[in-house]
Amino acid sequence: MALGCLAALDGWSAQGQQVSPPVESSAQANQAALDEVWETVRDRFYDPHLHELDWPALRRRYQLVAASATSAEELAVVINTMLAELDASHTRYYTPEETAYYQLADIFVGALRRRGLERVFPSGEVTYPGIGVFTHVDDRGRTFITGVVEGSAAHRAGLLLGDQILSLDGSAFVPVASFRGKVGVPVNLSIRRKADGSPMAVSVTPREIHPNAMFLQGLQASARIITAANGVQVGYVHVWSYAGHAYQRALEDLIAEGPLRDADALIWDLRDGWGGAEPQYLELFDPHAPTMQMKDRRGNIEFVGVKWRKPVVMLINGGTRSGKEVLAFGFKQYRLGEVIGTRSAGAVLAATAFLMGNGNLLLLAVADVLVDGQRLEGGGVTPTIEVPFDPAYAAGMDAQLDRAVEVLSVVKKK
Repeated sequence: MALGCLAALDGWSAQGQQVSPPVESSAQANQAALDEVWETVRDRFYDPHLHELDWPALRRRYQLVAASATSAEELAVVINTMLAELDASHTRYYTPEETAYYQLADIFVGALRRRGLERVFPSGEVTYPGIGVFTHVDDRGRTFITGVVEGSAAHRAGLLLGDQILSLDGSAFVPVASFRGKVGVPVNLSIRRKADGSPMAVSVTPREIHPNAMFLQGLQASARIITAANGVQVGYVHVWSYAGHAYQRALEDLIAEGPLRDADALIWDLRDGWGGAEPQYLELFDPHAPTMQMKDRRGNIEFVGVKWRKPVVMLINGGTRSGKEVLAFGFKQYRLGEVIGTRSAGAVLAATAFLMGNGNLLLLAVADVLVDGQRLEGGGVTPTIEVPFDPAYAAGMDAQLDRAVEVLSVVKKK
């Protein structure tokens, strides 16, 4: 599948068992890791001219820097600095200390099974210990929760968008390592919910996360009805990942016979997470095609060609990327509804993933993409209604979602 978003696993396997060799790599091993990435880019990057860069010269320059790296983290910084010279989306080197490493490995699990997946995940299943949040470290070194996947351990524990994570069980918080060996065991997160507020403790029990399953369950659990001021019933659903047809099928089920069926209007939230969507998903909003319902002799009902024919708005932000941006472009271009939020990421090259010899993962752009002849790469999609929103200390409040409800509150009820 192509998406249109620490050496030696920091001493641990992906399943949380301690292994060797140690974290620090020799200069020779560092250079070998950089060379492998360099060669993969040379052979597979979508532009054979590598954006007119002197790629051999960059190899020599960054080999010297890589040799002096004293940790796996430093080496990753060096490699990503080299990759940044390409100025291309979907081109980054990930380590097992990042939740994105596992999420991308599961998104591209089909391709990675042909590229050594079992070396890192012997069971063939991609999992990691966690609680189901997206986090961001700001320029002051503070860690904030930028997304809570519905139905996750974090959601059940009451963690909110905008919470600052101060520590976990008294130690510095690290997105993956903090939960190793603690699956099923309650841990104490110290958080700050307001900028001037006192720290508060939240008990949360980490789970072994299967990324694709988490995103699918999160989509389904996100579906709810929001009652607007004038009584309009506004449906809401958050698609965290669109990397697979299962997500669109789940959305259709929610609309055809689930909690969104009787809503007067719909908010389609494509903020953050991962892309992978296909353009035909917009056919969900085609008013000129019929929906067919089939019932077999056992009473099983199946809907084909599900359509949403009531008002709809889309939410986007700087974390809306890849195939989600293609949907945002079409949604705006063909005036299906208002697009609310902030400009999307402008990350629309198609990509695939490669496991490197040291177990790290390279996401690499392998195809250029134009949408209706237009280039979204580097530019993104601007909303029709701009609503800036900084989630830091939001305490679960969401200005973009609130504006979407306001826009839809004027629709005529059924």
